[in-house]
Amino acid sequence: MSKSEFFIDTRFPSVTDLRIKAQKKIPKFAFEYLDGGCNEDVNLIKNTKEIRDVELLPSYLSKHVGSSTKTELFGHTYDAPFGVAPIGLQGLMWPNSPEILAKAAVKHNIPFILSTVSTSSIERISEITEGKAWFQLYHPIEFSLRDDLLQRAAQAECPVLVLLCDVPIFGFRPRDIRNGLAMPPKMSLKNMLQILSKPEWALKTLIQGQPSFETLKPYMPKNLDLKQLGKFMDHTFSGRLNEEKIKPIRDIWKGKIVLKGVASELDTEIAIRLGLDGIIVSNHGGRQLDAGESTIKPLSRIAKKYEGQIKIMMDSGLRSGPDIARAMASGAEFTFLGRSFMYGVSALGHKGGDHTISLLKTELQQVMEQICCASTSDFPNHLIHTTG
Repeated sequence: MSKSEFFIDTRFPSVTDLRIKAQKKIPKFAFEYLDGGCNEDVNLIKNTKEIRDVELLPSYLSKHVGSSTKTELFGHTYDAPFGVAPIGLQGLMWPNSPEILAKAAVKHNIPFILSTVSTSSIERISEITEGKAWFQLYHPIEFSLRDDLLQRAAQAECPVLVLLCDVPIFGFRPRDIRNGLAMPPKMSLKNMLQILSKPEWALKTLIQGQPSFETLKPYMPKNLDLKQLGKFMDHTFSGRLNEEKIKPIRDIWKGKIVLKGVASELDTEIAIRLGLDGIIVSNHGGRQLDAGESTIKPLSRIAKKYEGQIKIMMDSGLRSGPDIARAMASGAEFTFLGRSFMYGVSALGHKGGDHTISLLKTELQQVMEQICCASTSDFPNHLIHTTG
């Protein structure tokens, strides 16, 4: 895709603009689920703030023949060093959003990761992406369910399996508790009034149908009420991973395996010892541990210590092209964004994925040209090292 084919709606030239528009278009309970962190949002805020403390050094008088955002990862050359992170309950925030983002990801040649608890099925997303989508596994308690999900992902030709390790227990999220958020959302009078105030969202949801966990449908009893659904999820999944749970998956899965939610050197060493192919340094977008570090800090340490031993990627806190550049300069070999894409789709509907990817590509290209960075692997050479 050439630069001339990029779609950017000039009314929304930043992710901040998309966020503002998204807040106006979707019900409050959906926006607060998307936008919020856990507890007091300390780590949510710290994530982006500390990424933006990273500074890059320009080199204006150097010979420069151009910059390329193309990045090789697991044998595939992507058009940019970022992808769409796995997001739960996507269809709650904007109807059909997993499919919108998957189509845009294929068009722009970037990876799309489907969450186990998203609102499209493995099979449907595989069809849209022609077998290029990655799949993130919430580890089930029953091995038979685990094996069935792995078999479905393999039959769907998913090239990469992402194992989620940072949700041993669901985060404490006051907004969601107040909103009675579940799947489907609790239809209190307050939530009904919020829906009625967003007619476009309401109409498209009516047309698309009530969102549900499409990948999990074959395993769920029909007509569950909210309490029964909560019990089903609690009894079906155990987010706490350990070496003994990962070992058989490494034996079963023939493709690449990435561990997502790594936030320490110890977990990185375990991933390397188990023969995993990559890690995503992440704190779940600040939605799990408010007292933890921002993502950029462990990323920098892990990259220095384990570069070349395993693919090191990052998500959480990234909102823009310059943020992606900062993460790459700090040692990430690839990055993923979640909220930015959901702001885009919630703001612009079926055009939102295309717009947001184009925007991020354009911003990243501008940074690379500005600092005289020829390739994404060259970013660390432009990092300003501080003693702080």
